[in-house]
Amino acid sequence: MAAYTAVISLLQTLDQPNISKLFHDHTTEMLDSLRATAEYFQDVLENSSNEKIKSLEEDIRVVVSEAEDVVEMKISKVIEELSWTFGILQHQDMLPVVEKMDTTKKQVVEILSHDADQILELTRDSLIGASSRSNQMLSDQMKDDIIQGLDVDLEIIDKRLRGPTSDLDILTISGMGGIGKTTLAEKVYDHLPIRYHFDIFVWVTISQEFRYRNVWLEALHCISKQRVIVNTKDYDKMEDNELADLVQKNLKGPRYLVVVDDIWSRDVWDSISQIFPNRNNRSRVLLTTRETDVAMYADTSSPHKMNLLNLDSSWKLLRDKVFGLEHDHPPELDEIGKTIAGKCQGLPLIISVIAGHLSKTVPKTLLNWKYVAQTLSEIIASNPNKCLAVLGLSYHHLPNRLKPCFLSMGDFPEDFQVDIRRLIQLWIAEGFIRKSSGCRESLEEVAEHYLEDLISRNLIMARKRRFNGEVKVCGIHDLLREFCLLEAEMTKFTHVVRAPFSPAEKHNVRRFSIQEYHNANEKLPPVTRSIYCFDPLSLLFESCTASPCELPVIDYDPIILGFLPCFNLLRVLVIIHDEMLRFDSFPLVITKLFHLRYLHVEHLRLNIPESISELLNLQTLISNCSPVSGMTLPKKIWLLKNLKYISLGRNTYLPSPRINKNLVTVMPNLEKFFGLCYTSCTNEVFSSIPNLKILTIHVPITFKEEIVSYRLLDMSSLRKLEAFKLSWNGSWENPIKTFVFPTSVRRLTLSFCSKFIWEEISSTFIMLPNLEELKLKYCEADDDVWIMTDKDIFKSLKLLLLSELNLKRWEASSDNFPNLKRLVLKRCEDLQEIPTDFGEICTLESIELHDCSATSEDSARNIEQEQEDMGNNMLKVYIRNSNRNGSLF
Repeated sequence: MAAYTAVISLLQTLDQPNISKLFHDHTTEMLDSLRATAEYFQDVLENSSNEKIKSLEEDIRVVVSEAEDVVEMKISKVIEELSWTFGILQHQDMLPVVEKMDTTKKQVVEILSHDADQILELTRDSLIGASSRSNQMLSDQMKDDIIQGLDVDLEIIDKRLRGPTSDLDILTISGMGGIGKTTLAEKVYDHLPIRYHFDIFVWVTISQEFRYRNVWLEALHCISKQRVIVNTKDYDKMEDNELADLVQKNLKGPRYLVVVDDIWSRDVWDSISQIFPNRNNRSRVLLTTRETDVAMYADTSSPHKMNLLNLDSSWKLLRDKVFGLEHDHPPELDEIGKTIAGKCQGLPLIISVIAGHLSKTVPKTLLNWKYVAQTLSEIIASNPNKCLAVLGLSYHHLPNRLKPCFLSMGDFPEDFQVDIRRLIQLWIAEGFIRKSSGCRESLEEVAEHYLEDLISRNLIMARKRRFNGEVKVCGIHDLLREFCLLEAEMTKFTHVVRAPFSPAEKHNVRRFSIQEYHNANEKLPPVTRSIYCFDPLSLLFESCTASPCELPVIDYDPIILGFLPCFNLLRVLVIIHDEMLRFDSFPLVITKLFHLRYLHVEHLRLNIPESISELLNLQTLISNCSPVSGMTLPKKIWLLKNLKYISLGRNTYLPSPRINKNLVTVMPNLEKFFGLCYTSCTNEVFSSIPNLKILTIHVPITFKEEIVSYRLLDMSSLRKLEAFKLSWNGSWENPIKTFVFPTSVRRLTLSFCSKFIWEEISSTFIMLPNLEELKLKYCEADDDVWIMTDKDIFKSLKLLLLSELNLKRWEASSDNFPNLKRLVLKRCEDLQEIPTDFGEICTLESIELHDCSATSEDSARNIEQEQEDMGNNMLKVYIRNSNRNGSLF
């Protein structure tokens, strides 16, 4: 995997626009040779199943990384005007790495030509899906533990297996490794009502090297135990197709249940599904898989996804395992026990391992259990065969292109919530994403597919989703994170600093995540490409022994000035800390990091300097600033043509793009700008960021009425804008009159707006044909009645959220919102009722009320009841009132 990551990174470096213009013709020829060899390595690493190639992966990683070092160092020297005699000099400097690449390529070619039958083409009988009998790694005792709490799942599966459908029905159970899929299938398989219902039972497990013959043999051995077919010794003499025919023949008569355990790919399912006859006798096939897309592909009607246990179920499982089902536990262990159970994050596999450890811990005291809570990660790591090996199967099955993206999740501390927009920009900056030839999608779109794939495989968890299903925030289970850390260290993908460096320790890696311990910077090599720092004291000198709570506010500048100049090949710099450490000025040394693509530095106190324009490769710029004073970007920010993402706080001033009277520059790649200040919202600015997709604008409450003159802000030039948020915080003007919105907007949020009338909400926003989400928060209209006419039709709106408004009466019909799916009302205490006709909206799935008036709650219940009486059970009403103990109805 590390070799593949290095190859993709080199190709990204060589793919930079205009790179050939920096070099002499002879050097350009060298670059073309490097590209051709790297593309060959990519093809081999993506497609070859030859085990001998793995022995060369470290050689490939080293030589490719060295080549990239040389190329990027030369680019830096050219840019810095330190090596203008680059023609012959650079040709000679490039020659050694080109020769090394060629030598390694010859070794690969020799191996593949020697074993031609194993090159790239997969035969019908070869490896289709990587898997393993992961359940065999679990002891019987652990499986017994996991069984607890599966009664609800068993009831769901049992009901469907014994349902009235006469046609052959395919059922699937999906979920992450260690959640108990196979155990649930075994429980179903042995369930007495199931045993009475079916005539014949077959269990097959997809082996690590999937072969048709093995599946048919395993099926026939199951069948032969239940009925006499042929002498099992004759199986060895039969061809594969004869075995398949024999399986099908023996399944044609009886009502059968076939369990296909641990299936990994659609191809595998397609290759065996035709063998199961449909005799209209209520036969069933039950699949277990870690891949959500495989589950949905095989079971299009209702795949069953297993969820992580909640805290109560986790604590019960842990407690019963440690103390037994009928034994009391010391009450003083309740709180710490729930803490330990919570840290297992609902995965039965971890709970069982930790429970086994606690069972051996004597005495079972509060002190001992507190120690277990503090060392949970170490306990898991010390049981690799029980925990990490099970989850490792999912990782090793991944295609190479997804492995670096998954392992990068270990760069973040435990329970870290990752904004997917930033994560995608990080993957691109790191060089993990490369488009295939002919691909018309952007790198961001390719990265989104990678993320969706990893979520589908239950390796990354979607912590928060938008209404349309798009992932907003993601994370990773602590057990998977522990696997990431071990695998990343072993493959030299990344080093996570969680312990002090030893005096002689050297790390032949290029990515570092500093999460604990001081003085971590001294051992980082100069070829480091990525630095993540989450420990605010990690970059301080070792002599600093004060605890964080004892330290005063520290000026970060000298630390950075002494730390960063060593890393002139750095691509990613992330420094996340609290306000205890601060930058009183922007560290100018950062502007010397020419190759920097991603910069995230917390707590910048002053404006960004003009020299930021030297970061010509910068794609992402993130910090935060005071919402009052804000941040002012320099004029030369417009020179950063690769900039895609800006987030510098809630009040960021973007200067005019006009260079002189006749020349206006643009940022053609800028797609996301979070926190643009009101005064920068000019037609000139908008016209110079034509490809913007996401924009948030903030008007701070400290703005004086006389400062903000009324003017029309025409955003119609932002033809690709999809999401817009406005936080107005002012009472002097009506913002709805102030803006002209582009018709491309799909999501729109207005907060703290006033001076408008409800009729303007209708007349303005029905003009946006693509608007799917409308959110109005903390707004105060000049009137308190929203009367919608027959002409007020929100044709595309699917989500309407109203929060803390002074709305009292709302008159509307189902025709006003023909495609509404979700209505959310929060703290609308004055609203008397929801329009009764909303029950007639055929697409409406939910009405949610949070701390609203009793009469509006009653109207919602009446709507739901009326629809139930008419046979419509799709509409659900959810009511939460914090004054009534937060009950949810």
